[in-house]
Amino acid sequence: MASFPKDLHFILFPLMQQGHMILMIDIARILAQYATVTIITTPVNTKRFKSVTDRAVESKLNIQVIELQLPLAEVGLPDGCENFDMLPSANLFVKMYAAMDMLEKPAENVLRGLNPSPSCIISDNQFPWTNDVAKRLNIPRLVFHGPGCFTYLCLHIMMNTNVLNQIESDSDYFVVPGISDRIELTKAQAGSWGKSETKEMVDFFTRMKVAEEAANGIVINSFEELEVNYVGELAKAKDKKVWCIGPVSLHNRSIQDMAERGNKAGIDENDCLKWLDMKEQQSVMFVCLGSMSSFSHEQIIELGVGLELSNVPFIWCIRSSTEETKRWLIGYEERVIDRGLIVHGWAPQVLILSHEAVGGFMTHCGWNSTLEGVSAGLPMVTCPQFADQFLNEKFIIDVLQIGVSVGCKVVPNAFGEEDKFEVSAKKESVKMAVERIMDKEEEGEGRRMRAKKLGELAKSAMEKGGPSHLNTMSMIQDIIEQLNENAKPIHDDV
Repeated sequence: MASFPKDLHFILFPLMQQGHMILMIDIARILAQYATVTIITTPVNTKRFKSVTDRAVESKLNIQVIELQLPLAEVGLPDGCENFDMLPSANLFVKMYAAMDMLEKPAENVLRGLNPSPSCIISDNQFPWTNDVAKRLNIPRLVFHGPGCFTYLCLHIMMNTNVLNQIESDSDYFVVPGISDRIELTKAQAGSWGKSETKEMVDFFTRMKVAEEAANGIVINSFEELEVNYVGELAKAKDKKVWCIGPVSLHNRSIQDMAERGNKAGIDENDCLKWLDMKEQQSVMFVCLGSMSSFSHEQIIELGVGLELSNVPFIWCIRSSTEETKRWLIGYEERVIDRGLIVHGWAPQVLILSHEAVGGFMTHCGWNSTLEGVSAGLPMVTCPQFADQFLNEKFIIDVLQIGVSVGCKVVPNAFGEEDKFEVSAKKESVKMAVERIMDKEEEGEGRRMRAKKLGELAKSAMEKGGPSHLNTMSMIQDIIEQLNENAKPIHDDV
């Protein structure tokens, strides 16, 4: 194990959103092998990953969690509403950001009292004020982003050029300029990320951009061999170092760590494994469409009937549903009982994906899920909803060539307003996409072999001496050098 100064201390600020928090906890456990790590979050969010951090501490990793109370009442949010997935409407996002901004002073007070003193802040890009705190503490700050390098570069191009302004209709396709692959998107698909109509959110995104430009580097949950054409291009576009240190989900080796990664599962992991153990190898489709995705009753029926028509065994995780949908599911579960398992709530995704019975993954194309599917060596059915997910779909299908789309052409989901949008994935398209992914003929086998190879590369990246492991070591060394540089006395010219 590499030898670093014993007083090295990383401070992590995860966004209060499940997908971001999961990654930050994985990163914390990786860094805690070499340094002290402090995670700053809120009481409700601490409970979500307490069992994981408790096990890390029991295994002698130097991790601590410090809780700060979000001033919810002051911004008009309900008591205990400390995570974005607890907000009933996207209209309340601006209030959550306002509450997050008010953590700056109490967070700095906490950091100034820590021993050993903080050496580096790694914060989600949606905490722009951590850049000011890092400056006042005279320590480096690295910014963490959810997407991979391909998607992040595409977003950079679209947010820093006038390419979208040249497209008249939201449904018009255009080619993303300045990248090595030919990627076609509609204006609506490309523009759903960072889009805001309120002054508060426009100001917030401006502050995010300024803080990112001042950061000492960018941390990405990806690996270089996955995005060989895009790591260097992103670093060039951002004019700063990019550290690919993933897939961090592969740091979870035990069944318990995989089962408890994220929220408490809606099914006992042992029951889930027993069900999978009875299935043939690579025969099961796992369907999980994200912690922030919401679907209309009609869309859920189309998905369910499409799965039923495919005659493929499946596990389907349904995060939330209306009373109407729950009633429909009772009869549906009876019809598919011989080959379908419904999980109501959170599913132990990494554990399921790693099972040999699983042969395909239907995903919303969030970057976490995308990379977890890649790490498991699985071809994917893509069903994007919003934000960066349409770009991730293009990466899966057009760059990696390991996916088939259900045909979502428009942005069908506005958080909390899903019933206002038409069905975007029809049952016939769902059936066809599932059958193509599970197909054992030439086309399906080609995707399967490419996915398997990427899974092997992902595992190699995280092994000792692999590119992501070496990047982690290099990142830590770079922080040490910056600290030494900051500590040098400044002499006037004689």
